[in-house]
Amino acid sequence: MIPRRMVLHSLGFVPILFNNFLIAEALEMKEPDVIRSQKLDSGVRIQDVVDGEGPEAREGDLVEVNYVCRRSNGYFVHSTVDQFSGESSPVILPLNEKEIIKGLKEVIIGMKAGGKRRALIPPSVGYVNENLGPIPDEFGPRRSLLSHVKEPLIFEVQLLKSTRSVHRAPVRRTLALTFVILEKLMVVVPASLIREVD
Repeated sequence: MIPRRMVLHSLGFVPILFNNFLIAEALEMKEPDVIRSQKLDSGVRIQDVVDGEGPEAREGDLVEVNYVCRRSNGYFVHSTVDQFSGESSPVILPLNEKEIIKGLKEVIIGMKAGGKRRALIPPSVGYVNENLGPIPDEFGPRRSLLSHVKEPLIFEVQLLKSTRSVHRAPVRRTLALTFVILEKLMVVVPASLIREVD
């Protein structure tokens, strides 16, 4: 019987300890200059998974995103992408602290369309208010999400589209106010001018 070491040696397998060329090559390898993740002052940890293209999302923009939310131990909480069919129901969110959780806003700002990020969001910049989005409309997922608001959450976010929002007064309120003022002034408004506006 032939010893295994001799068979391996005859096939060209030489222990790495004696192969000076491989040792020298391994010593010359350098760590890539890539930022694997970053920690923001708020405690949010962000990891870029895929870089997008185009202009970066800025505060005040209206963004369309898909996301998966998990607990810090990996358990699923909610997603805009169906796990079985792959169909997505993206959400549209304004990037301001009155309508979106602060931690997620910090994650999305600076992303480009098509980009993906993974983030660990601490509860202090998470769902501090039940009215902050994104929150699912369905009762079950909403209850599941709100039952975990006091723990860190992991969001995997894909930015689909970002549009610059232009601040303007709501059309219905403006028209209603205009007609009230005209009525007070006793101005007759033809019926053809009065119509429902969305």
